[in-house]
Amino acid sequence: MAKDVLCEVKNCYYWAEGNRCRAESIYVVSHTGKMASDSTETDCKTFVPSSEM
Repeated sequence: MAKDVLCEVKNCYYWAEGNRCRAESIYVVSHTGKMASDSTETDCKTFVPSSEM
């Protein structure tokens, strides 16, 4: 399991200094079902705009 999760989306509620993600868990989905060919076919469902919290 990953020790550190990095995120560059500064308007995410879970974004922390040093591009760290402070969410307790991360949920990533594929646009194409259960398999993805590269990162452009995925989305982080954990993302919440900081303005909504």
